[in-house]
Amino acid sequence: MYTRLSSGDRIQADVAIIGAGVSGCAIARVLSAFEIDVVLIEKEADVCFGTSKANSGIVHGGFHHNKKYLKTRLEIEGNLMFDKLHRELDFPFDRCGILVVATHDDEIKHLEYLYQQGVDNGVIGIEMCSRSRMLELEPKLHGDVVGGLHAPGGGIVEPYRYGFSLAESAQKNGTVVVTEFKVDKADHKRGPKNQPITVLRSTEGAEVEAKWVVNAAGLFGDEISKILGAEEFTIFPRKGEYYLLDKLTQGAPSKVLFPVPSKNSKGMLVIPTVEGTVLLGPTADDMLDKEDTTTTGDKLDTIFDSARRLVPTIAMKDVITSFAGLRPAMDSGDFYIDRSERVENLIQVAGIQSPGLTASPAIGEYVKNLLKKAGLALTEKKDFDPYLERIPHLRNKNSYQAEELSDLDPGYCRVVCRCEKVSEAEIRSAIRAGHTTLDGIKFAARAGAGRCQGGFCSYKVMQLIADETGQSPATISKHGPGSELFVNQIGPPIVSLEPAMTKGDK
Repeated sequence: MYTRLSSGDRIQADVAIIGAGVSGCAIARVLSAFEIDVVLIEKEADVCFGTSKANSGIVHGGFHHNKKYLKTRLEIEGNLMFDKLHRELDFPFDRCGILVVATHDDEIKHLEYLYQQGVDNGVIGIEMCSRSRMLELEPKLHGDVVGGLHAPGGGIVEPYRYGFSLAESAQKNGTVVVTEFKVDKADHKRGPKNQPITVLRSTEGAEVEAKWVVNAAGLFGDEISKILGAEEFTIFPRKGEYYLLDKLTQGAPSKVLFPVPSKNSKGMLVIPTVEGTVLLGPTADDMLDKEDTTTTGDKLDTIFDSARRLVPTIAMKDVITSFAGLRPAMDSGDFYIDRSERVENLIQVAGIQSPGLTASPAIGEYVKNLLKKAGLALTEKKDFDPYLERIPHLRNKNSYQAEELSDLDPGYCRVVCRCEKVSEAEIRSAIRAGHTTLDGIKFAARAGAGRCQGGFCSYKVMQLIADETGQSPATISKHGPGSELFVNQIGPPIVSLEPAMTKGDK
């Protein structure tokens, strides 16, 4: 479970990481292997509830950018780390490969440039493809394809479960994860031996005191830097709108499909997800509002027109939901990861847009090395455990295996989410891990992620949250304070939505 601090509460740590997106979680997980006290701070109700949850989920191939950029070097390193992490943390991951699709002869020259850049970057197995080779690799491609690029080392990952697993592993190895802690103020002082210490204060009056601070606050990294009295820079929110297609769509490709990129964008993609749905998008529109995650009908038409140039069988009737994410862009176009020149005990981790998810494992190692070089003593833990317990999923089991599961835990024989075949046992496990909102359960256990988008199972999920946590259903929210499902109450206080499902019932 996560820690929530009240006014007057204080935690002391060697390292405080502000921001629990995939970068912050990866940093926390790396540091949890050492004999230091680490606190991971998140202003939302759950980790990875910001940019990291509205993500394409692509493990990029390392050919889109020149290796002179830090983001490219970390992308290439991070890509190679996913197989080991997948074995240790058991998040959904598939190295399915990436295709860049040319539909006009004049696009081939740019493909040749990307190919050579990939070769120079050391991308394994990258190949230029003829039309026939492209259709062999992906038969669902549009008949207008004239050639393309194949990067077999690219892949897909479920971004929120990847982030959740990093945080859970860090917690297992001693990291304290504090949620609903919005950093409002910061003071600097000197401790023993003139050690710089920073005190972070939340809007509620709680405090986290740390010898080192890592600013991994994503969209709000510029604001946190100002609060800390460090460098002044600007994060520009860049909106990407997505549409999700049902598992039954006829337009599901086997590989990630890119168009030939433009000067400013990788283009709008067709992305198979690890759980069988298909993701279309994203757009790339610079915004002013860091909270604007609305989607529009105009962008729907634009995204579908682009997607059908890659896969003509994609149909609008298969859309089950839409969402938007905001990428934390900077003028440099590169990651900004360095020790602050103004605040001696601060590491800046900012501008982590695409390929930030791919680079995140390498970002964790990079920040660890910066801290070590700056003077943080790092002694490896003898009892560090990199593995998480594997949680069985009913949807992946046949009838005989499901019966065996239900013998171990009767909750496996009660299906709560019919669309995704998610059992009560899986939802209870997610709640006990700290996911106590509807979105948290949706991302962690997939209840509500299917065709009906929670239309039939939300009330059952709310009941299980109430049963496990003791919360009144009236206080249960979609994604944290301010998004409660009930806006008013008529009659006596709500105790339960229906007679509770007891853990021993079968």
